[in-house]
Amino acid sequence: MRSLTPVALLLGGLFHLALAQQPPYYMHRCQRDDPEVNECLRYAGNKLTQHLREGGIPEIGITDVEPVVVDEISIALGSGPDGYRASFKNIEAFGVSNLTFVNIRSDIDTLQFQMTLEIPRIKAKAQYKSSGVLLLLQASGSGEYWGEYEGVKAKVYMKTSPYQGDDGFTYLNVDQAKMDFSVKEIKMGVENISNSNAILHAAMNLFINTNAQELLKEMKPQLRTKLTEHLHNFMQMLFDRIPLEYWLE
Repeated sequence: MRSLTPVALLLGGLFHLALAQQPPYYMHRCQRDDPEVNECLRYAGNKLTQHLREGGIPEIGITDVEPVVVDEISIALGSGPDGYRASFKNIEAFGVSNLTFVNIRSDIDTLQFQMTLEIPRIKAKAQYKSSGVLLLLQASGSGEYWGEYEGVKAKVYMKTSPYQGDDGFTYLNVDQAKMDFSVKEIKMGVENISNSNAILHAAMNLFINTNAQELLKEMKPQLRTKLTEHLHNFMQMLFDRIPLEYWLE
């Protein structure tokens, strides 16, 4: 049995070499010195996203990418003791995986990437709780929130650095991640409101939809922070499981 150890090591080395030469089905490898490397990376990103969206990639331990969950965000409208306050907890967003990379700019030498993404529609639901006065009505209560966000565009920046894995491959560490986003059309509403009546329910939903972009503006700083954190963690998970040799050669 001891005499087989060098053979096993050799076979293991040849196996890793074969993997490095042939990327898996969910990857498309790009050439570092290709003048069209950005277009190639865009294609590779969309190919990987398609597999993640269509059932995940069990080989790397990712089988479910939705919903995207945000623990809590809050908004404040007006000041003083009667100012309207609302918190949204256990936010679940569906449709994020239906994203498309429309543009990628890269600096391969420093492993920095700028990406533009588009998502046709995101549907969200959450539990909410509010207090204060809204439209001259006492709007304290709790219930269910829903939202539909169409025409979502996001810009993402990532700075990464390489590290050597125990298997001999090179992996990436996400050193910095930034993002911003915009939404073309928004529909939002609340349901099953406690301590409420039909008039207050109708008034709240009218206010929410009439001022949807302003409400999103109030939510955006916290939402952007939470989504950037989620993006950072998700990309780090991918980079920890997919060697750089599968992305670039």
